[in-house]
Formats: sequence, structure tokens, C-alpha cells
Amino acid sequence: MTSADTITDSERWPATVAEAEAVQDRLRGQVDLSGPGPARVVTVAGVDVAYDTDSDMVAGAVVVLDVHTLSAVAEATAIGRAQFPYVPGLLAFRELPPLLDAWKQLPTTITPDLVVCDGYGVAHPRRFGLACHLGILTGLPTIGVAKTAFIGDYDPPGPQRGSWSPLVDGGEAIGRALRTRTGVKEVFVSVGHRIDLDSACRHVLALTPRYRLPETTRVADHASRRALRGVLG
Repeated sequence: MTSADTITDSERWPATVAEAEAVQDRLRGQVDLSGPGPARVVTVAGVDVAYDTDSDMVAGAVVVLDVHTLSAVAEATAIGRAQFPYVPGLLAFRELPPLLDAWKQLPTTITPDLVVCDGYGVAHPRRFGLACHLGILTGLPTIGVAKTAFIGDYDPPGPQRGSWSPLVDGGEAIGRALRTRTGVKEVFVSVGHRIDLDSACRHVLALTPRYRLPETTRVADHASRRALRGVLG
């Protein structure tokens, strides 16, 4: 992972909204938005979390794909109880514990060149969403790709694959609405860490050859749901 200055262990994990927001404020200054990201991408990791609201169980999945074939080369999952309540803008504090536990189970020989999160990077009220937080903790280039816009305004992009429009909040461009499939609803791309927005969108398009969502997200979603079903029966 990274330096001891970051919060990674459950004993120090924030217990209140104020504590969680303080962590975001403290780490936000470490986010690198300059890019351009990895010069060469061979493997890319997708991360996702599945929830069971009745039991408050969460399952985190990290799946590493070969970027050329989009086939899985490694997969790890971890299951536990949510360590933080559901609070919009602070979902990283529910999702990071199982994701970090899963990450530690990846083979030590595999370090992905890029990480794609099902969520937000700087397209976040505090400019520090899950993709930023995970990027700081892993030290890896990280992108957020979301199904909906959490904050900000945008004009619908053109109908063709690759069309995009800026996602703007308070006069600041915080991401893009990107059309990954012609005639299909757009996704929302934002920078997490160590990559610029142009590069992030280019990688997202490369990861969506057949469907609206990146293959990384699709495979990680299936893995997290499968792990949760295995525990809940």
C-alpha cells in the first residue's frame, strides 16, 4: 500500500461523519490530477462492493484484467460487516475496508497499471471520492466511472460513441459525461489519482468494447455479488 500517514486499519477507521470528513480534507491535498497516467497499461484492476442491507454485510472484489484480451488474470474478494453508516459523500468509508482486505489477497507478483472504480473521483462534493481515496492508499493511477452524476451539471453528449460533455460544479470542470456506446446512456468519468481526464476517458473507451460500463466494473460487480451470495446462501 502506501505511507503510514494514510488510514488503512480498522482500529483507526473513522466512526463519525466529522472524523470521516476530516480524513478526506487531510488526504485531498495528496491527489495528483496532472497525469498523464501510466505510459503503458498491461493490466487494469476493477473494484466493486456488493451489499446486503438486511445483515449489513459487504463484499469487496478486486479483479485484474489483461487490457488486451479483457480476461481476468487475478481475482480476490473479502467479506465483512460495514464499518461505517450509509452517508452520501462518505461511501468510501463503507467500501474501502472490504476492498483493501481483498486487495491484500492479490498475488504479490501482480500490480495493476491502472485501477477503475465504480464511483467517483473528484466529481464529489469534497473533491475526494472513492477513486481518489483508493488511489492515495494504493499509490496507483485511479479513475472513477459512475452510472449517474452525484453532483454537477452537464449537457447531454452527442449520440455517437466517444462523444462527451464537461461535468461542471461551481464553475469547475470536475469530470465528463462520456458516451461509451452509440445511442446508449452516458457514464460519468472523473479523475481519481495520478492521471488526467483525457487519458482517463481514453482508457474508459478502451474498456467498453461491447457494453456501456467498463469490463472492469462488470467483472468486479459479478465477483462481489457471487462472494456475497456464497456467504448468505
